[in-house]
Amino acid sequence: MHNFNVFTGEPRKFDPTFKGPIYNRGCTDILCCILFILALLGYFAVGILAWSQGDPRKVIYPTDSKGQFCGQVGSPLEKKPLLFYFNILKCASPLVLLEFQCPTTQICVERCPNKFMTLVKALLKEDDREYYKQFCKEGVDMTKVITRRCLPALETLKGGVVVVGNKTTFRDDYAEKNINATDLLEASKKSNVVVEARAVAMRIFEDYTQSWHWILLGLVIAMLVSLIFILLLRCLAGVMVWVMIIMVVIVIGYGIFHCYMQYASLKGQAGSDVTIKDLGLQTDFSVYLQIRQTWLAFMIILCIVEVVIILLLIFLRKRLLIAIALIKEASKAIGHVMSSLFYPLLTFALLSLVIAYWAITAVFLSTSSDPVYKVFNTTECMYSRDTCEPETFNSSNITAECPDAECLFAFYGGETLYHKYLILFQFYNVFLFFWCANFVTALGQVTLAGAFASYYWAFKKPEDIPAFPVFNSLGRALRYHTGSLAFGSLILAIVQIIRVLLEYLDQKLKGAQNKCAKFLLSCLKCCFWCLEKFIKFLNRNAYIMVAIYGKNFCTSAKDAFFLLMRNIVRVAVLDKVTDFLLFLGKLLIVGIVGICSFFFFTGKIKIVEDATPTLNYYWVPILTVVFGAYLIAHGFFSVYAMCVDTLFLCFLEDLERNDGTADRPYFMPESLLSILKKSNEGVKTVD
Repeated sequence: MHNFNVFTGEPRKFDPTFKGPIYNRGCTDILCCILFILALLGYFAVGILAWSQGDPRKVIYPTDSKGQFCGQVGSPLEKKPLLFYFNILKCASPLVLLEFQCPTTQICVERCPNKFMTLVKALLKEDDREYYKQFCKEGVDMTKVITRRCLPALETLKGGVVVVGNKTTFRDDYAEKNINATDLLEASKKSNVVVEARAVAMRIFEDYTQSWHWILLGLVIAMLVSLIFILLLRCLAGVMVWVMIIMVVIVIGYGIFHCYMQYASLKGQAGSDVTIKDLGLQTDFSVYLQIRQTWLAFMIILCIVEVVIILLLIFLRKRLLIAIALIKEASKAIGHVMSSLFYPLLTFALLSLVIAYWAITAVFLSTSSDPVYKVFNTTECMYSRDTCEPETFNSSNITAECPDAECLFAFYGGETLYHKYLILFQFYNVFLFFWCANFVTALGQVTLAGAFASYYWAFKKPEDIPAFPVFNSLGRALRYHTGSLAFGSLILAIVQIIRVLLEYLDQKLKGAQNKCAKFLLSCLKCCFWCLEKFIKFLNRNAYIMVAIYGKNFCTSAKDAFFLLMRNIVRVAVLDKVTDFLLFLGKLLIVGIVGICSFFFFTGKIKIVEDATPTLNYYWVPILTVVFGAYLIAHGFFSVYAMCVDTLFLCFLEDLERNDGTADRPYFMPESLLSILKKSNEGVKTVD
């Protein structure tokens, strides 16, 4: 009678011929493999089409009203990299959201105007005339007689806005308008925010140019610390795990102490009691470090993290021993398969290639349209917003019926068959990016799983471990299971593209008042987020089964799911405890590198005299080093995590297949056998 349950399946039976990953296997999911190859060929075709039609200059250089590129090297406008708007107030019009273009003349200039001047005043002096002329349209006759106007005293505000009492009078292509000063000030504020954001971006860029070599040094140190940590785990896994736990607690404790000292030192200082809410959004983030509430918030967050970690360690202390045993065994496995530590470099290179191809294709697709010109005017005109041709505009009847109308560059578009399906090409580019990125990740998981499974199912270690396990596993994955990897990656890519569409809809509905639609959308986003996490977890374990047994994706996913369900308690506790311990390892490495970079870039420690670079924002290189250190530590520990997951599934299979008798001995090491209070009768495994 079979012990079968619809939710857990049938336990694995003993097979005397099973000695680890099966070598005599066939190709799986061939149909999906063919589909993936065809999709890649289509992706290359889209890339070639985009590269032949696109023009990245449309992104790099601003475009004037004639569709010319400002500052383009080798062009007549090479020395005019900036775009000047005749009437910046028109950019605040709702029309801009539809047309993506301000309905005012725009010209390329060498520098922005730094003083106010009327045309009347400019005509009085030769120097003023030359200064004024650089902000006029090409071909304007400066000697043309104009109607003189009497203008009262002018007060120039920050940002180059000119106010006359309660009204503002300015000239825009011979059309005079009166605008309320309040509206003008609001537009000025919006303009100032853009200008300030650009200034912040420039200061951040300057910080990178001053500190890039120190950032690289910090990333190299992070790599060395990660490598040393992995090697120490191999030799002293048990001790290192406890040291790691204690060090994380100490590092967070020091962070709490440092925040408290900063909080106490600011007491009584002028302006330190201002709240973050009252301070508002500031582009200079160092301002926030001068108020006590910031350090209080940091201290509270770190205290919460510290308490959560300590409570988890207390309540899961009984499971730590088994988790440490798994990490010890993973350390031994990596020690015997040292080439696995370098495999993330291949994954990183392939992912970089995928990201670069997607980004370049996206840029060329977005710039593969033709310039579209439209009629812009300030008075009532039946031809307003109609398309036009600059070459024939002046000789058309539009200028006769609408004297103030102009034919200006509006946006990039087109009406050809290619332009009609351009949005589909962009969608295809994003979808293939997800599919290819997931495929590269899946390839790495299958490769490492096959190598570590070869280690576990070797009864005598290291004698029974096959030569070049990583290389052989990679070859098996590409030769037999490209279709299975493409199948699992396709399912995940579909879910991810749906999440992208939901985010797009969420952005579109932000201004909507329909609460029911917002609630439904939030529920869908939450459901698909959970679904993505579940599919990633199931795919990871399915790939381990693919690497071991060589079956198709659906069968492997079913076997992995049933195996995990039959051991749901161990999965929920042991596997997650090991993940938590490995996360603490990454946290420790990032904390060490982050603290060292903080002390260096703030000048509190000096390697050599005058070594600390002069920076606008010292948090720019610090955050870059911390983020890079996390990615590096994640790369090394991802190998460890895959090793632990593979050994864990093999461990569960071992418990079902074998019973410790002479005919059916366990393959697990003596350390795990002793913890589980099991043994092999008359046979001793090599630990």
